[in-house]
Amino acid sequence: MTRLLPLLALALAVRAAGAEAPPASAPQAISFDEAVARARAHALGSVVAAEEIRRADGLLTQARSGSLPALGLTGNYTRLDHERSSGGALLAPREQTSANVQAALALSPSRWYQWSHAGDQVDVARAGAADAQRSAALTAARAYLTVVGQKRVVEVTRSAVEIAQAHYDYAHARREAGVGNALDELRAEQQLATSVAQLEAVRTGLARSQEALGQATGGDAPLDARAEPPLTQPPAEEPPGQAAERRADVRAAGARAQAATRVARDSWADWLPSLLGTFTAYRQDWSTLSTPDHGWQAQAILSFPLLEGGLRVGQARERGALEAEGAAQLDALLRQARSEVRAAWASLQHAEVSLVEIRRAADRADQVLKLVTESYQAGSTTSLDVADAQQRARDAEIAAAVVEDAVRQARLDLLAATGHFP
Repeated sequence: MTRLLPLLALALAVRAAGAEAPPASAPQAISFDEAVARARAHALGSVVAAEEIRRADGLLTQARSGSLPALGLTGNYTRLDHERSSGGALLAPREQTSANVQAALALSPSRWYQWSHAGDQVDVARAGAADAQRSAALTAARAYLTVVGQKRVVEVTRSAVEIAQAHYDYAHARREAGVGNALDELRAEQQLATSVAQLEAVRTGLARSQEALGQATGGDAPLDARAEPPLTQPPAEEPPGQAAERRADVRAAGARAQAATRVARDSWADWLPSLLGTFTAYRQDWSTLSTPDHGWQAQAILSFPLLEGGLRVGQARERGALEAEGAAQLDALLRQARSEVRAAWASLQHAEVSLVEIRRAADRADQVLKLVTESYQAGSTTSLDVADAQQRARDAEIAAAVVEDAVRQARLDLLAATGHFP
């Protein structure tokens, strides 16, 4: 029996260290900052948002073109079946060519405002891109923390397997030596099998969380968390409204509401007249009495639509509705942001208190396991007591790992709610 005591002590030491060589095909391990950077650059939402900026810039160029000068060149070649003449006088030659250059400039207040509003949409797209990057970074950060938590659960469960294996080896050796019994050995084997099954289950959860991290960062392979990130909470509590103003989603909603307000406010420009100025220079190789072989002309066209079937009235109503919707969405988001700040502070405080208590419970369960094991070796308890103590110790360690993950997630939620992340 004395020769088996060092084996159990070694198993307890390995449990505390939790060391195991990674498999050869282990996923690539990255840091927390690297995961966030990859998500902001390569996640689908970030890529689409970047393209939306390009699209908004293209629409700005289109809207601007209507208010800038336009220049066009036209050439014409005509060949008749035969020349036209009357009374010996040539009326039209068989071949005729002409060319003209036309410059035009539209002076329209409504187009000027469309130009300005298209510029606002570029700002909205940039704010939306920042919001999309924030969402992608949060998704990747939560996936990273999930991997960290799952690795901790795997470590605890693997240690429980090692303890169960040591207990089974000890019970088996006792029975082989004639001082134990088959019941103790069967109970130890049952506990070992249960621990192994639980280890495989949590390893499955770890593999899935690593795949989720790879997807969140825009990759096509699973990724592993290199180390636990140093998530520091904000320095001190501040008014929820002030904290919410730093958030990218709130700024994006504010940009959309402001753009809608400007469009609705400038609807009066649709009722103003527009002026179109053109200048045309031409040359042709056959002149007539009314059209010389070269010349130019200038025009100024004033347009003032009076009736258009209610088009401008309908547009004004639509813009007013969009303005009201934008204001309502911004107000709702601000309320939600303030609520998230308050909830995040409360969740973190409760999670930290829970972590202190659950760690104390895990420590007491570990001490109980050691005492029960020593009593079993001395013959004062049965293997059933040892199995029960092992299960309680494992459950307490897993519960502690779960609460540790909850604290990490609560800190991340607080940083995100107050605008300090990313």
